[in-house]
Amino acid sequence: MKHAERMAGLILLLMAMESGAAAGAQVPQDNDHTLQAMRDEMARAKTRLELKIPNIDQPVRPYYVEYRLVDLEVREVVAEFGTLLSSTHTRNRYMDVEARVGSYKLDSSNFVSDDGFRGFIGPTGSVGIDRDYDSLRQDLWIATDQAFKEAVETYSRKQAYLSSLARQSDIDDFSKAEPEQLIEPLETPDWTGRNWDQEARDTSSALRAFSEIHESRVTYYLVYGTEYLLTSEGTEIRQNRRFAAIEAGMSALADDGVPLNHFYATYATRPADLPSVETVRKGLNVACTELMALRVAPPAQDYTGPVLFEARAAAAMLAQVLGPAVNGARPPISFSPVMEQMLSGLGGKSDWVSRLGARVLPSGASVVDDPSAKDFSGMSLIGGYAVDNEGVRAQKVTLVENGNLKAELMSRRPGPDADKSNGHGRAAFLNDAKPTMSNLFFSSAETLSAAELKKKFLDTCRAEKLAFCLVVREMDNPALSLLHQEDFTDLLASYGGGAGTGDRLPLVVYRVYPETGREELIRGSRIIGLNSRALRNLSGIGNDSFVYNYMQSQINGFAGTALGAFGSATSGLPASLVAPALLFEELEVRGARGEAKRLPLLPPPPMSATK
Repeated sequence: MKHAERMAGLILLLMAMESGAAAGAQVPQDNDHTLQAMRDEMARAKTRLELKIPNIDQPVRPYYVEYRLVDLEVREVVAEFGTLLSSTHTRNRYMDVEARVGSYKLDSSNFVSDDGFRGFIGPTGSVGIDRDYDSLRQDLWIATDQAFKEAVETYSRKQAYLSSLARQSDIDDFSKAEPEQLIEPLETPDWTGRNWDQEARDTSSALRAFSEIHESRVTYYLVYGTEYLLTSEGTEIRQNRRFAAIEAGMSALADDGVPLNHFYATYATRPADLPSVETVRKGLNVACTELMALRVAPPAQDYTGPVLFEARAAAAMLAQVLGPAVNGARPPISFSPVMEQMLSGLGGKSDWVSRLGARVLPSGASVVDDPSAKDFSGMSLIGGYAVDNEGVRAQKVTLVENGNLKAELMSRRPGPDADKSNGHGRAAFLNDAKPTMSNLFFSSAETLSAAELKKKFLDTCRAEKLAFCLVVREMDNPALSLLHQEDFTDLLASYGGGAGTGDRLPLVVYRVYPETGREELIRGSRIIGLNSRALRNLSGIGNDSFVYNYMQSQINGFAGTALGAFGSATSGLPASLVAPALLFEELEVRGARGEAKRLPLLPPPPMSATK
């Protein structure tokens, strides 16, 4: 993705990573000028902030004020073929102020008027990095004044629009929540444990063995920070943030000139937990070897029939399908249907809303989201937190039980099925909190072993007299595999509109010939119609599980939609999804995608395998 997005995107990580410390901790006496400035200006806003409006007896006051501030340090190291492209170390502080006018029943938030979108975020901006008390109070004072005045104007517009409707919603705009206090001791970043520049050189040099790779990037993101959240309800949060990622993308051309891409990604909740150079090199070698095999693989053909998703691919696919399905988000009130149509088109409007108690998955299947989970079968999970970004204590939620929908993920914005938050209001920098997955577990009481699932798959192929059937071993993430923003934009132009209806992009797909068991790699396929409704008729569920750690995109238009699974460390919220292999009795797969480019006139120059 383009470099211009990276700084803002890295800030997103801090809003995403949640500490595991217990809520309700005693406030350390550490003379934190930032916390004190926020407390003092909040106290003044609560008691003195008001606006007198002509012809109205009582002055208008905000019923809710929220201050959010993030203080972060970021290391970013980018390397290619064993050579550093960049190495940066930055420190920044940013704040966000929100004021709400009205009441919990009806307020100034979540309204799209005739002159644009209003009410999701308040004034934001950078603040001094010296943690100066007076400077921060000055910034908060101005931002609070601006946020409050904007809220008053938006509330007036919203009331006027609602009065023109024949029928108004009876769902509240905001739910009440018990104040939480979580003040962690301030943490000093430790950058000295490992030589990150040298690690980036050493890992990226693994790609030197693959001369047909045209471009590659190996990027290390290392983030330390502190996030503050204060509300007029009494919530006070100060949490340390640590996150680390290694992401790599690589590109080549097939023999016929069609562009091909692959990626590698690994994440950790702190830099020290990132895998060793040797482990990363092995992962990069696997991705590059598959990319080289794709260069000479035959293009995919149109196909309708059984498709087996191995656990690794199934988990990534479910991240796309279940992301919008399990959230109980309610779209903003819109002056026109454009916003709702856009969200629906991208899969941002769940087709599980208003279906509580209905069967949405096969009998025996269950889905649970647990922010408190730390690991699964020895594999670390990255989506956990103690308190969400609206100051609500995280909760384990059973979403589907024995195939029936029991609940949805909720923020403090009530929806048709629930009027309270269940601690899943997650937000990224400058974004409003949305109900978002943390650590999601897909399981079933009725499972098949790998051998039994493969046999059922092949038996179905034979029964339908198909020459071959398809196995998906890995799904694509174009946010990582595509190295240029224009390529990503072009892909969205052709793919984005179908994401909400079930278009999926597999990366590693094999034809399996049932009579002999022979497997043949193919390239360029696209699956059609794989949405949440297709999950109701799964033909088989494996007894294995794969831990898929990934980033949920927070880019405007992506968050909460089927495109939300296409995230990166620069623009995402950490999440984990644990799932087994899945067998679909029938899916439609379209043939090869991608337009051919002219091949290079000369072969690649010689490059030694080591640097």
